Amino acid sequence: MARRKKKQEIFALGNEAVVEGALIAGCTFYGGYPITPSSEIMEIMASRLPAHEDGVFVQMEDEIASMGAVIGASLAGRKAMTATSGPGFSLMQEHLGYACMAEAPCVLVNVMRGGPSTGLPTSPAQGDVLQARWGTHGDHPIIVLSAADVQECLEMTIKAFNMAEKYRTPVILLIDEITAHTREKIELPNPGDYEIHSRVVPSMPPEWYKPYEETVRGVPPMPPIGSGYRFHVTGLTHDRNGYPTSRPDEVDELMQRMHRKIDQFFYDIQLTEETTCDDADVVVVAYGSVARSAEFAVQQARESGVKAGLLKLQTLFPYPRRAMEKLLAHARTLVVPEMNMGQISREVKRVNMGRASVRTINRVDGQIITPSEILKVIMQG
Repeated sequence: MARRKKKQEIFALGNEAVVEGALIAGCTFYGGYPITPSSEIMEIMASRLPAHEDGVFVQMEDEIASMGAVIGASLAGRKAMTATSGPGFSLMQEHLGYACMAEAPCVLVNVMRGGPSTGLPTSPAQGDVLQARWGTHGDHPIIVLSAADVQECLEMTIKAFNMAEKYRTPVILLIDEITAHTREKIELPNPGDYEIHSRVVPSMPPEWYKPYEETVRGVPPMPPIGSGYRFHVTGLTHDRNGYPTSRPDEVDELMQRMHRKIDQFFYDIQLTEETTCDDADVVVVAYGSVARSAEFAVQQARESGVKAGLLKLQTLFPYPRRAMEKLLAHARTLVVPEMNMGQISREVKRVNMGRASVRTINRVDGQIITPSEILKVIMQG
């Protein structure tokens, strides 16, 4: 029996782990503009990506152009990404909407910092959660993921690329300044440890191809532009051939399919992790670096005899409703710590529907929420 190769261990920042994950996932294009606290992603990509076969790195003149370049690269067949922070994320919203309508798979990493406006450039926050869901206009589906530690930065970046390719959609990965700039030991996966997905390309002759045709999965095959398949791209509502339309039946068909391709795969998209939740009376719902504080607080509560648990959200949207509803069968208190004024707590309250008591912990002063702050609320029962 062949001996399993020992995994390589490295000492890395969260931002460095994002780059490792992107390269493992097959990213071959990065278009971006530097902004604190995400700049290390761009700096390392500038060095690492051109060394890979077909790797292309381009520094754009601003965040608007960065997202435009990413969409163009995606349409040309590349696995493409960019990274930014709050003000840059705001500038990318119009092109993000275009990517949703054109169904251009891509990954956008937002390293959250204090805001609004210039805010606190070097301090952590989680204030972009609802912007990630609703920042671009229109009733669009979107996938928003989160990473709580450096190892997860690598793993969730791979999953972000896989979901983008499988469902032909932009995927947003939210981390915060604490996670991005924490340095710790992580394991690099061996080849084959992760299943890497790529978009489905058409198998029919070019003359039969419809770029936005209806399929069982709701995800049309996508050839690279220039490969011989006619491919009309527009931000307008369009018919199956990609041409603008305002016919109600065609518009409705398009929008229903775009939502269905996400909705019917919730089991694959909605990722969570539970810690001692099976018998928990008090459940902490947390994400990002705050989930690390919450995990320690839950451990301390258990040692004090309180039945506490942690529901860590790795997917923020579509919100993992079923995972939380299962816990509501026995939990009488939900604690939601966030570095904002209460954004995911709105989703928690919506799903809870008054069944359990919901207590929020909110900080917007550029400081992390500590385990002791969370423990104090847990112990109140």
